[in-house]
Parts: sequence; C-alpha cells; structure tokens
Amino acid sequence: MDVAESPDIQAQLAAAVHALNHASHPSARLAANQWLLGLQRSPQAWALSVSLLASADHPAPSVDLLFFAAQMLRRMIQSPDYPLLDNAAQLLDALLVAARRFCLAPPRLLTQICLALAALALRAEGGVDGLFARMPHLPDPALLELLTVLPEEVAQDESGDTGVDSATRCRFTRELLTHAPAVLEFLLAQSEKPAAADGLPLHERSRRILRCLLSWVRAGCFAGAPASALAAHPLLTFAFNSLQAFFSFEVAIEVMTELVSQYQELPQAFLSKMPYIREVLLLPALANRSEKIIAGLTSLMCEVGQAAPGLVAEGSNEALSLADALLRSIYCTANVDLTLNCRCIAFSSEDWEIADSTLQFWCSLAHCILGIDEQTSKRNAAQELFLPVFSSLLDALLFRAQIIDIDEHCTGGVSSIPDGLVQFRLNLEELLVDICLLLGAPTYINKLLSSGWGLASQSTPWKEVEVRMYALSMVADTILQDGSPFDFSVVMHFVNILPSRTPAELNGCQFLIYKSFGDVIGSYSKWLSSSKSNIKPLLLFCASGISKSISSNSCSVALRKLCEDASSFIHEPPILEILFWISEGMGEGNLRIEDEEEIISAITHALCSILDKELRKTSLARLLCSSYSAIEKIIDIDRDELLRQNPSAYAQALNTAVHGLHRMGALFSHLATSVTSGLIDDDTISVLFGIFWPLLEILSQSSHMENTSLSTAACRSLSSAIHSCGQHFQILLPKILERLSTNFLLYQRHDCFLRTAANMIEEFGHKEEHSVVCVKTIETFSSAASLSNLNSSYTCDQEPDLIEAYANFASAFIRCCPKLLSHLARCLSCHFKRQLYALQQCTEEQHLQQFHIYRVFLMLALLMCWNLQNAPLMNHVVWCWFKF
Repeated sequence: MDVAESPDIQAQLAAAVHALNHASHPSARLAANQWLLGLQRSPQAWALSVSLLASADHPAPSVDLLFFAAQMLRRMIQSPDYPLLDNAAQLLDALLVAARRFCLAPPRLLTQICLALAALALRAEGGVDGLFARMPHLPDPALLELLTVLPEEVAQDESGDTGVDSATRCRFTRELLTHAPAVLEFLLAQSEKPAAADGLPLHERSRRILRCLLSWVRAGCFAGAPASALAAHPLLTFAFNSLQAFFSFEVAIEVMTELVSQYQELPQAFLSKMPYIREVLLLPALANRSEKIIAGLTSLMCEVGQAAPGLVAEGSNEALSLADALLRSIYCTANVDLTLNCRCIAFSSEDWEIADSTLQFWCSLAHCILGIDEQTSKRNAAQELFLPVFSSLLDALLFRAQIIDIDEHCTGGVSSIPDGLVQFRLNLEELLVDICLLLGAPTYINKLLSSGWGLASQSTPWKEVEVRMYALSMVADTILQDGSPFDFSVVMHFVNILPSRTPAELNGCQFLIYKSFGDVIGSYSKWLSSSKSNIKPLLLFCASGISKSISSNSCSVALRKLCEDASSFIHEPPILEILFWISEGMGEGNLRIEDEEEIISAITHALCSILDKELRKTSLARLLCSSYSAIEKIIDIDRDELLRQNPSAYAQALNTAVHGLHRMGALFSHLATSVTSGLIDDDTISVLFGIFWPLLEILSQSSHMENTSLSTAACRSLSSAIHSCGQHFQILLPKILERLSTNFLLYQRHDCFLRTAANMIEEFGHKEEHSVVCVKTIETFSSAASLSNLNSSYTCDQEPDLIEAYANFASAFIRCCPKLLSHLARCLSCHFKRQLYALQQCTEEQHLQQFHIYRVFLMLALLMCWNLQNAPLMNHVVWCWFKF
C-alpha cells in the first residue's frame, strides 16, 4: 500500500486523468490514455484505486479522479485477466466505506462504486450474503443505489466476455431473490419517509425508489406472489401515485409496464384504474400538450390492453374507458363521440410515434373480436359494442395519417411525405384491414366516400381526399373479396376533374394526390374498367400522373392493370390513340426505367388484343418505332464527332438511348408470352425483327458500347428479342456471337456480353450446325485478359459479377453442347487449375469470404468431369470441395 499511497504516483494519476478529460490537444489525451492503460495492468492498480476511494483524505481528490478509480476497480473485478485479491472481504469493506463516504456525491461516482460492489458480489464466494450482511451500515442514498444496480449486474454481465458462466449468474440471481422481501420492506419504508429525511429531496428519493423497484421487478421479486396480494401491494400504489409527479413519471410508467407484462393477474387491477387515468392524468396532459405524459400513459394503457385483449373485448365500462383514452391519445376533437359522455380536447402533432405505439393494441383487440366464433351471440355482442369505437378509431387514424401542413411538404412543385408518416402508414395497413372486417366493407367504404366533398362546389380539402384514397387502396383485397356493390362515382368525379386542376388549386400537392388515386385505380381496376365509359378518363388520368416521379409508379401500374382488365374494348381506336400518345411522351427519358417498362407492357398487352392482324402488326411496329429515334440519335453522334464535345448533350443522349433500349426490351419480353399462346403470328414477329435488329447491329458496332448502362440495356433488349423472335435470330447466330465476343475483348468489365452469349447458347447451342461458332466463342471469351488474370482469391473477389457471368456461360455450354465438352475442358483447364490452386492456399476465413465465387467454379468442374468421365480430375475437384 505504500507505493499506492505515494504522493508521486497519485499526482501522476491525477494529472493523467485531468489530461484525458480536459486536454485540448489530441496527442496529450492519447498519451494520458496510454499511461492509464499501463497503470491498470500494473500490480499497484488495486491498492491505488482502493486507497483513493477509501482513505479519509481532506480535501478529497477530484470527482474525475475518484470516478476513474472506481471505474478502474470495477473493470479489474469484471475482467478475468485480473484475479481478485486473496481477501475479497477486505475489498468489499473498502468499497462499502467509499459508498458511505460518497453517498451524497455526484450520482455518477456513487453509481460506479456500487457497480464495483455488484461485480464483486457476483464473483466472490458468498458475495451476496456478505454484502447484505454489511448493508445496514450504509446510508439510505447509498443503499438505494446499491440495491438498484445489484439486479442489473446479471443482465450487464451477460452482454460481455467477463468470464462468468450461466451457472454463476443463476446462483447469483437465486441468492439475490432470497433477500427480495427485505428489499421490498426497505423500499416501502423509504416511500413513507418525510421529505429531506436523508438529505435527498422528496422527488429525487421517489425517483430512486422507483428505479430500485424496477430493477427488482425485472429480476422477478414478485414471482409466486398471490394475485390479490400483488394487486394490493403498497409499492404498486406508490408507483401509481407517482404518475402525478413529473420527475418520477417516466420510471413509474416503466415499473407498471414491466409488472403488467410479467404478471397476468395485474391487467384486471390496472383496468379498473382507467377512468382515473383518463380523467385525472390524460385529459390535463392533452390540454397542456404534454407529449411526454401522453406518450407514457399511452404506452401503459396499450400494455394493459395487449396483456388481456379478451378482458377488454368483454366491453366493461373500464374497458371502454381504456379505448376512449387511447383514442384521445391519437386524435381528440369534438367530432369523436363514443356515446360515453366524452369531453374532447383538440390536440394535434406531427409526431406519429404516439399514434403508432397504439396500433398493436388495436390489432390485438380486433383479432380477439374477429376470432370469436362468427355464429355466436358473443361475437355479435362484442362487434356491436365496439362498432362505434372502431368507427371513431378510423376517423382518428385518418386524421393522424394526413400531412398536417401539406404546403410545407410541397416545395418546387415536388410533393413528398415525411419519413415518420411513411413509416406510420406502413404500420397502419394491417389495422385498416381489421377495421374494414369489423365494420364491414360497405360501412368502411361509406365512411371514406360520404364526406360530401366529392361533388360539392365548395373548396375541396385535398389532404383529406388524399388520405381517404390511401385508406381505400390499403384494404382493396378485403373489399374485392367481400364483393359488396361499390359506387365509384366519387372516385370518377375526381378522376375527371384532376387533370384540369393546376398545382396551385391542389395546394401544390397535385402528384401526391395523383399517387393515392393511382393506387386506388390499380387496386380496383377490374371493377372500374367494367364500365366502358370509365376507360378514357381513367387513361387520361394515368397519363397525367405518370409525368411526375412521386406518382409515376402508381399510375403506370394502374395503366397496366387497366389494359389487362379491359381487354374486351381496350383495343378500340380512340383508346389506342391515347395509349400511343402516352408512349410518345416517354421519349425524353424522364421517367424511371421500371415505370417505362410497366407502360410499354400495358400498351403491348392492349395491342396484342387487336383482332385485325394487319392493324395489330402496324400498331406494334408503331410502338417499337417510338423508341427508335432515341437510339438513332446516339448513332448519329458517332457520325458527327462535334456532338461528343458537348458532355451534357452527350450524357442526355446516352440516357435517352438507354431508356429506349429498355422499352424495346419490355415490348419483346411481353411478346414472348403472346407468341407462346399463339396471339402473335410469325409475320408480325418478322416485321418487328426487321425494325429492331438493323438498328441494334449498328449500335453494337459503335464506340458507345463502352458505356456500361448502354451496353447492358442493349444486351438485355437483345436477350428479350431472342426469346420472343426465336428462329429469326438463328441465321444471325454467328454474327451476333462474334459481335459479343469482340465487344467483350474491347470492354472486358462488361459482363452483359457474357450473359447474352449464354442466352444465345441456351437458345441455339443444341443444334450441331452451330458447334463451330460456339467453340470459337468460348475460346475467344476464355482468352480475354480479364479472365486470365483471375489467378488468386483476391483478384476473384474484385470481380464477382464477371466470374458469375463466365461460369453461367460455361454452364450453359455444358448443358446445351455436351458433344463439345472437350473444347470447353481445354478452354477452362487453366482457369480451374488457378482456382483450385487458390483454394488450396486459402485460410478458413478466406474460404468463407470467397464461397460465392469458388462454389460456381467447383460445381462447374464437377459437372464437366462427370460428362467427360475424367475420374482423376474429378477426384481432385472433390478433394478441393471437401477441403473448402
């Protein structure tokens, strides 16, 4: 102890701690940290920490120094690298002295000392009993803190590698719980003490009592207690009364929430307190807009309801009071009337967390009611009783799902929904379906569409319209399955008037509203399209909504579904002209590629339903040509080098061409199904092929193929055309494979050429007349430097897409050209040797990292060896596989 008590070492420690916490230069803090780490590993660390904490020096060292000493001591006790002193009892006594000495010190210091005591009790033989035997000598503040952290030590220890096994933790918990009755008596006595009896303010002592009670509740201090005794326990009354104190409110909520979640007997007791919670606590909080109080009470009430939804479903006055209180926490206004003598208070907030926290309770209650046998009187009674509750809930949720200040979220003509509201709406979907089931589809629809704003001449509340359309689209499956009659006059009213409204008339949120209506049209397209008179306005509406990013996806999907569901008259000339007008509007490439593909698929479906073969052929050719000019423009740039000198114009031309190629690919992808079903004849395919291939051939020979996006789009459209045009490409197989091989040698990071070649092999490789060109192709690919350089695990990891594409090509060759496997073996032998060698050199960790790459090569090797009946090579591959 002499060394530890040396003023020099203590002065050095004090200087290092001060530098660590307060030095301005990073190098000084780093040097201090290194010195302190070295001290912690030294033999004198134990004695030095104990000396600083337990000695009665005056004045006492700084709080920072004492805190560091307690923290260092705790870490050494917890770490298996620092064995405890032979006499752990002396260390325990020293820490208790420190706890007495600093019972009124800053809380973080006392907490750290108590954590060290808890860690010691967990690890020392008889530590719990020894600690409790010495506790009576501690002042109340120190005792409260120590009792708080003791149960927490188990949970904290489980999260770290502190060398304490599960058996030791279980023993510690059992020993701890033997003292639970005494701890609860102590806490009850503390709760009855007058103010400032121990130097602590009353509100602070109450908060500490509740924190301690929470720790012991989580440890299971009430396990096995009779239900009646538990519900009537004075500490529960103390916790409940603490809800009225702002400083202790949060921890009181935690205590009661934990109790309700652990003990099934308590929800009934807490349910009886709901009228008091609503009248005395919640309504004033709503009046004062105290979101902290509202959120806490909502959390507690939801926990009570979720713990016993069957109890709530019985519909007692207390249960209805709970439902009313939760409704108020979401949305309170004079319009909410549950016939429960409700006095409602206006309160609104853009914080969706409170409303979101109630959703699980409402779902549990709805599922409980819907789970009752449908034919029983009990189900009917419960459903009738809660009908006004869920009707009011729908109103509240619709209010909360609105954008409060819609103009704030519409800047520069672009509408957006806040992230919190997006998440709330996602979580709301299940509950809306449950409400629809409980109310019945007709009632649900009537509530959404009977507001009177649809046909009124007065100003339309657009945010209300938008959220109701959202709610209508979310339950489409349920309503369609119900099959009840649906009057779409309100929907069609807006469909007719919206295209003529300016963004200013729609509060700047034109396309946010378009998105919700687009979702409704897509969801109910079969019913909406059953009336021929609806088709034209619906298509014009979709055309307007497609033009902006926020609504383009919902409106393009709606367009596709309309074309699919109205196939009996979608091919009529006036309707086709609208569709062509929509397709011609995509020439600028401003839409997302996915949305353009949806639109092209929709229009292609409509054109394929044309009965007149000649008109069908010319219409499909017209649709294909609508993308022709975009690709022609990029080819023209090749002829005029001056155009390349304008980077902005060239980038725009590339983007437009990429979109045009994707649209062509979408057309051919849709045609593949129609060709298989016999809807499209060979003459039509010949015409489309004659338009497509000459243009793509010129493009494939241009320098623009260096652009990854363009080459990928070109290859994708070619693959789609191959699947739909079939035999028309057979005569071009040598030319196409040669072009793909040449482009791959030029741009060896573009795996799209390998993938397209694999599609060609799969389509035509089984025919013997193509064997020469197939062999030449794989030899060309295999000679590329990008593949030859894949000679280590590191280089393979850099090019996973290229490896996968090459392996897929080789796999297609094996499946479709079995007679040419000797050529494949010759081409791939060097690659397999390199890969197998790399496997043998890898560590176990590298094997796991490279699994996705090597698996492909090894499986290919096994497949090839099996076909070649090469037993020696197969044995070597199998050996590598098991080693891998």
